[in-house]
Amino acid sequence: MTAPSRRRRTLRRTLNLRPDQLSGQFQLLLDDGFRLALVAGHDDGDAIRVVYLLTRAADDQRAEIHVHLDHAEPRLPSLAHISFPAGRFEREVADMFGVKLVGHPLTRRLVRHQHWPESWYPMRDDAGPRPPMVDNAAPFPFLAVDGPGVYEIPVGPVHAGVIEPGHFRFSVVGETIITMKARLWFTHKGVEKLFEGRSPQEGVELAERISGDTAVGHNLAYCLALEDATDTSVPRAGQYLRALLLELERLYNHAGDIGGLANDVGYPVINAHALRIRERLMRLNRRITGHRLLRGAIIPGGASVHALPERSELEEIAADLADLADITVSSTTVIDRFTGTGILEREQALDLGTLGYVARACDLDIDARRDHPFCDLSDALRVVVHHAGDVMARFACRRDEFAISTELLTCLLDHLATADGEPTHAPLGLPTTSTSGVGIVEGWRGTIVHRVELDASSQLTRVKVVDPSFFNWPAVPVALADTIVPDFPLINKSFNLSYAGNDL
Repeated sequence: MTAPSRRRRTLRRTLNLRPDQLSGQFQLLLDDGFRLALVAGHDDGDAIRVVYLLTRAADDQRAEIHVHLDHAEPRLPSLAHISFPAGRFEREVADMFGVKLVGHPLTRRLVRHQHWPESWYPMRDDAGPRPPMVDNAAPFPFLAVDGPGVYEIPVGPVHAGVIEPGHFRFSVVGETIITMKARLWFTHKGVEKLFEGRSPQEGVELAERISGDTAVGHNLAYCLALEDATDTSVPRAGQYLRALLLELERLYNHAGDIGGLANDVGYPVINAHALRIRERLMRLNRRITGHRLLRGAIIPGGASVHALPERSELEEIAADLADLADITVSSTTVIDRFTGTGILEREQALDLGTLGYVARACDLDIDARRDHPFCDLSDALRVVVHHAGDVMARFACRRDEFAISTELLTCLLDHLATADGEPTHAPLGLPTTSTSGVGIVEGWRGTIVHRVELDASSQLTRVKVVDPSFFNWPAVPVALADTIVPDFPLINKSFNLSYAGNDL
């Protein structure tokens, strides 16, 4: 059941290319079945380096393209005409490192809001302290839609409740949405900069807090990247524990979403019971790890827990949730509001690079637990896809994945019983030279990727983080086209994307 990090390192290849070679090699990799997982900028002192990480599910291969640019005037040929996600990653690199994009169709800022100083690039080594923000900044250039009866509805960035800030600008005729533009990055925190100079162990607390509801997913991806970089093999008992924690995180989040979707169509009693189930799971989390959000259990080299869940309790919770989901979809009101609402077509989802239940609801069979395994779950893992791409399909994915996760948990308990008494963690290897590693995890929202670089003294020099929300946010406006304004909260909830995971 083990899949040691040594195997992953064997299947990772690095290509050092000139800028003029980038487009051709990138296209060859796409044609060979790879997908873009990450783009990271690096300030190497004498050059700006841009790293493209591509992955292939069929054989868990990873390919990295490294392009070195002139430090004084870095110019990068854009891949936006080949890959939509590449174009967004490139804009992020431009904002953070001052890279000029050549041939990009949309060069305006993505991360840096208009009040950020024009020539301050915070990820560069010479950035210095943050300068004063600009008071007379120009407004964001939202797309203007003109015509008879067209009007705009601005929503946010401040919302009711505890939702994080995001601004949504609707162009509407009557109640029909013509287009919607989302403006994010209101709370850019400089997370990736905060990793720099930390020891691997000191990075754990930061990784767990990238997106609060995904503490396990992000910390596991970070630890897997460290272990890949240092060629550390995690004992099989530690792998089982990690897989168990990942599924527990999936359970409590899916339970909350199932209730939230019902609540958005006027079915609050379902939400009340879903929150009861979620609370039971979070109390279970606390018994297992000492923390309701499962923090502190995964460490570089393995995992450690206080206790294990009882099989009977997991099966009881799963049956409770299944009954609740059946009651929900037996309501004619729910069927009417969920079915055909917020449709994302398969080709749209594919072009945008969507991940997780958003992709699987569009008939895209992707799941990093199977495609990039850190622990072999083939004896229990089933990947369920739905075809309609609407709110109902995204609801059904969560319902089905809750049941599958419970099956995985019972299987993992059996494996842990056979590994009783075995070590659950190993010491992290010590690099003797600068090195890098990649961690890929199927978090509850979708695939999470971390790429780390360490120097010879085992200090972190760069950590690049990609939450699935970065890929999935552009899909929300697409799914909203030709829907009505009252359906926005429901469609948005059916995606339930992370602001914190996006606004790093």
